[in-house]
Amino acid sequence: MAANPSGRLLASVRRILHTDPSAVAHTEMMPVIDERTIPRVLDLSTRIGESMFAIGASAHEVTLSILRVCEAYGLRGVQVDVTYNSIHVSFHLSGEAWPETLVRVVQVAAPDHAKLQRVQALVNDIAAGLELDAARTAFRTIRRVPFRYQQPVVVVARAVLAVGVSILLGASPTIVGLTFVAALCAAVTQAGLARLRVPLFFSQIAGGFVTTVVAVAVSALGSAGIAPFVGIRPSIIVASGIVLMLAGLTVVGAAQDAIDGFALTAGGRILDLTVQTLGVVIGILVGLELGGLFGFTIDLPDAPGALGPFGAQLAGAVIIAVSVAVFNGAGIAIVLVSALLSAITISVSAVATALGLHPAAAGAVAALVASLVGVLIAYNLHVPSVAVTTAAIVPLVPGVAVFQGLLEMVHGGGSAGVAAGGSLVDAAVIGIGLASGASLGLYLGTPVRATLEGVTRTRARTRR
Repeated sequence: MAANPSGRLLASVRRILHTDPSAVAHTEMMPVIDERTIPRVLDLSTRIGESMFAIGASAHEVTLSILRVCEAYGLRGVQVDVTYNSIHVSFHLSGEAWPETLVRVVQVAAPDHAKLQRVQALVNDIAAGLELDAARTAFRTIRRVPFRYQQPVVVVARAVLAVGVSILLGASPTIVGLTFVAALCAAVTQAGLARLRVPLFFSQIAGGFVTTVVAVAVSALGSAGIAPFVGIRPSIIVASGIVLMLAGLTVVGAAQDAIDGFALTAGGRILDLTVQTLGVVIGILVGLELGGLFGFTIDLPDAPGALGPFGAQLAGAVIIAVSVAVFNGAGIAIVLVSALLSAITISVSAVATALGLHPAAAGAVAALVASLVGVLIAYNLHVPSVAVTTAAIVPLVPGVAVFQGLLEMVHGGGSAGVAAGGSLVDAAVIGIGLASGASLGLYLGTPVRATLEGVTRTRARTRR
């Protein structure tokens, strides 16, 4: 009898430490699926994933959406592989000789957040029980929906974005007007090159060059003593142009893919980001060197340009966010949420900076708060969280630091070259901080959003 308690204790310890093989079923439940349905479900899910990836969704979001669609129609255990430019989806029904596999090559397009919102709504409808034929018809309708805005609206919105940056930096009305002209010229140039199907790298070079030429011309007119141009900061024009041309790059998406473990996709996006940023840098350097050949230069400021008063920062951030949302094809709901989040972002950044945090840390904290709030608001309004988060962090893109480093490179070597490297590294660190903070906010907000969904379902069941 004395050995019995010790035996039970030993058995309990074994159950805690080891898995009992006898507790695992030797067979698995086989789903009853019509073989003719499998390729139709895989085709729909793959096309949905392709559309989402092409218009700005992260690889993780694409994978989850494909799995949700497949599981809604009874396909469990689907294998999904998302890379930088292709999607592989495979399903092997146990007992069959060959798996069903589909491959879609992703033709990367410009972000279209209104279409992304529609596709995500369709995925939710499918998960709620939408029939397969109805879902296929709805998706074909969504694919045919054109971009919300005409090309002239997009061009003007991009120019207005640069105006918002100049206001954020505390520019005078003269500089604000000149910034609009320079940005409009750059946007029109890039739009024309896009129509000719010129690669984005060369389009970035052209945009940086046009913006810098305008800034050099303004500096030359100021040096000549022409009244409206005397005593102004032409560097703001170029800094605004840098933010304009970097605003459309998927910094948050690349950071998300890297954190999610999609190394190949993240590597491709980061390489693309690097190449496009180098295009802007090359265009600016060519413009500065060309101006130097004719004896026109932009003076190197004594210190990096500071932001303007808080009211100007707030107004500039809202203008930037609204402009980003518009040229990304957003509807009114996304535009309003983006404006609100940009105000939160710039306010948190200002408070963090006042507390003595490094600009990179302040930007990361601001992006984290904006992203976290954005996830919750996006859930309630049924808008893509990546859309509002992207627009909210653009006001903190370090355009001034990038241009400061480039000016230091042009004005001399030696210690100036070292300082240039430091300025460019600071800009890179700030960019990484923004992307990391935004991605962390999305992750922290996801379980909170799931909890809210659970509470909502519980209340709905209780009312019934």
